[in-house]
Amino acid sequence: MRTGERGKRMDAWIGFLLAGLALTGSPGPATLGIAATGAAFGRRRGIPFYLGIQIGMVLVMTIAASGAAGLVLTVPGVRPVIAVAVTLYFAVLAYRIATAPPLSAAQVDRHPPSLVAGVLLSLANPKAYASMAALFSGFVLIADSAAIDAATKLAVLVVIIGSVDMCWLFPGAALTRVFRDPARNRVVNVVFAVVLVISILVALVV
Repeated sequence: MRTGERGKRMDAWIGFLLAGLALTGSPGPATLGIAATGAAFGRRRGIPFYLGIQIGMVLVMTIAASGAAGLVLTVPGVRPVIAVAVTLYFAVLAYRIATAPPLSAAQVDRHPPSLVAGVLLSLANPKAYASMAALFSGFVLIADSAAIDAATKLAVLVVIIGSVDMCWLFPGAALTRVFRDPARNRVVNVVFAVVLVISILVALVV
């Protein structure tokens, strides 16, 4: 490979990694949902939700790489229906977080978001589709094969997203040790829930 080509390839990798970190690590429905779940239910009980988001993101990446999402959104009347469904789902999730009892309450009364809820959150997240579409279409890492290029991007993004989301889960979970007082715990949960709703509204508008 000539020096110029090697330099372009390296620039593509650096750009892809930086863009991947920026797009997946910035505050959004998924990252805020993970942090909120960690704060409301603790790190250990937030793991299934975290894993569900990772599985959902793999599905989102597959859809984005195939172009299927773009085709669906071209169907007349689909966008408003999706927007309403997504808003309702996130409203229910935010309600569960906001009304979670303090950590001193009996564990049987606490029902953290499940693995399935995490998968659905990723699949219902407009930011996820927009980010993945930009990353898969905006960079070429392996010029010789489109299939290998897509597989490479998926593998790299799985590592990035998994690491970034874990960084959101742990600080959120740390709040469970600080806010065990019922009143303060309620404030934290409500704040997270409100910010989660705002994030999905912003994602839908943008």
